[in-house]
Amino acid sequence: MSVGELVTNNLTSPAVLAFALGAVAVAFRGSLRLPEQVTGLLSTYLLLAIGVKGGLRLQEADFGDMWGPIIATVAIGCVTPIVTFAAARRVVRLSVVDSASLAAHFGSVSAVTFTAAEGFARSAGTLNEGFLPALVAILEVPGIVIALVIANRKLGGSDIKSAIHEVLTGKSILLLIGGLIIGAIASDSGQAAVEPFFITLFPGVLCLFLLDLGSLAAERFEFVRRAGIRFIVLTVVLPMVFGTFGVAAGTAAGLSEGGAMVLGAMAASASYIAAPAAVRVALPEADLGVSLGAAIGVTFPFNLVVGIPLYSEIAALLS
Repeated sequence: MSVGELVTNNLTSPAVLAFALGAVAVAFRGSLRLPEQVTGLLSTYLLLAIGVKGGLRLQEADFGDMWGPIIATVAIGCVTPIVTFAAARRVVRLSVVDSASLAAHFGSVSAVTFTAAEGFARSAGTLNEGFLPALVAILEVPGIVIALVIANRKLGGSDIKSAIHEVLTGKSILLLIGGLIIGAIASDSGQAAVEPFFITLFPGVLCLFLLDLGSLAAERFEFVRRAGIRFIVLTVVLPMVFGTFGVAAGTAAGLSEGGAMVLGAMAASASYIAAPAAVRVALPEADLGVSLGAAIGVTFPFNLVVGIPLYSEIAALLS
């Protein structure tokens, strides 16, 4: 499949179109934002469904094949926050707390970006691994912890223990890991019972979530615009650098072409669930509007529209 076909298929996918509709509504001074209780329910469903689907596939996985990708994932989780912090300080001249906040967001992972990348790879027929949701859970934590440790060393006094507890007991980690366990130990009859809900309905629920997220991204972009053009460029360049690194790490770890692409998309993504919660506890003086605005308003749409086909092409070249 050519690069043009990859981009066209991605741009015309229902998930991307739903995200675009939400953003366009805001551009015309409308809004398709869903009530907070509804978005909370949708995010809970998506995180649990990702875990359950991964757990079901873990039953067929060879655990000997997982060690290389796990090591690559941990390496990504260690490198990305350090690079982000250094770039934010030296290129954009953000304060220490705002640089650490940005590092926590970019060092963690977006489960929705993972879902979009996994769906893209499966539709292209290049994905062979079923254990990738486990890597999402692994990548959620180290980047946030490292970013907070950096802030603590630079400033002192950050409440790292409470922040780490917030991450480990937060909704995203509990749902991902809990879903993995449920799927991994479910019986055959149990699998058949939950498949219509967690697998068949998943794409439609994802579209609803992205419809709301598109509106939120358009609203958040105002925070990013105030930060300046250099900041916007940084939040586009970092995903491309991290995405390339993730694809290379995944390829070296023995992942399939699609698996390496998905790992690249995970490395390129920025968290907007776990990271804000941890930063709010450990770095209350940080401007969350800037970090969260970058994650949702710039990096997420970039990855959704441009990044995923780009990482797919890089994975094809490296494989």
